[in-house]
Amino acid sequence: MRRKQFLTFISVTLASFFLVVALRLVAPLSAAANPNLLVSAAASLKDVMEEIKPLYQKKQPNVNLTFNFGASGALLQQIEQGAPADVFISAAKRQMDTLDQKGVLVPGTRTNLANNKLVLIVPKDSRAVTSFTSLRQPEIKRIAIGEPRSVPAGQYAEQVLQKLNLWNDVKPKLVFANNVRQVLAAVESGNADAGMVYITDAKISNKVKVVVAADDSYHSPIIYPMAVLKSSKNVNEAKAFVQYLSSQEAKGVLQKYGFIVPK
Repeated sequence: MRRKQFLTFISVTLASFFLVVALRLVAPLSAAANPNLLVSAAASLKDVMEEIKPLYQKKQPNVNLTFNFGASGALLQQIEQGAPADVFISAAKRQMDTLDQKGVLVPGTRTNLANNKLVLIVPKDSRAVTSFTSLRQPEIKRIAIGEPRSVPAGQYAEQVLQKLNLWNDVKPKLVFANNVRQVLAAVESGNADAGMVYITDAKISNKVKVVVAADDSYHSPIIYPMAVLKSSKNVNEAKAFVQYLSSQEAKGVLQKYGFIVPK
C-alpha cells in the first residue's frame, strides 16, 4: 500500500515538473507569436496613431500596438532612463539626434514621418487677436505655449516670438504647458487668450480658430523623425511598423489630419 502511494506521489510530482517546464517553454513562444510593440510618440500624433492602429492590426493581427504619448523631451528622458520602447517618434530632430549620437537607434531605421506647421490660435468667439503683434495688447493676459526645454512646439513658438521681436514683450504673459495638447486645452477652455500649436492640433477642435500660421522661415523645420530602438525585444516587428508608417495608407491618414508627408 505504501509502495503504491509512493509511486503515485512520484508520478504526480513528475507530471507537475514537466507541466511547469512545458509552460516555461511555451510562454516565450506565445510572447514571440504575439509581440507587443510600445511606440513612444509626440502628443500631437495621438489622433493619427489611434486611427492608424486598427488599420495596421488588420494587416498584422498578431501584433499588439501600445502607444505612449507625451512631450518629445519627456519621452526622450524616459528612454534615456531605461523605460521600455520599441519605436520613438519625435516632433523635432533634436531629441532623435540625441539618441542617434548615443548609438541607441537601430541603423537604417531612422526616417522622417511628416512635417507640420505652427499656428496662433484663440477661442472661437475671440476677436481681440488678429496677428502675432496683437499679443502685445494689454487685454491679452495669458498666452499658452509648450515648455520650450521639453516641448518642440514650445521651442518653435519661442523661435517665432524671438524672430518677430515679441519675446520680451509677451514673456510675462506666457503660460507653459507640458505638451502641445495642454496648450490646445487651455485655449479651448478660455484659460488662455491665445496659444501656439500645430495646425494638426487646431484642426481637431471646434472650440478654437486659427488666427495666422507662422512663416516657415521664423523657426526650425518642424520634422517628425522616427526610428527603432536597439533595446527593442521585437526589432523585426518594430521595423515593419515603421515601414508601414511610410505606406500610402498611413500617409493618407496623416494628410487627413493636416500633416505634410514626404513624396
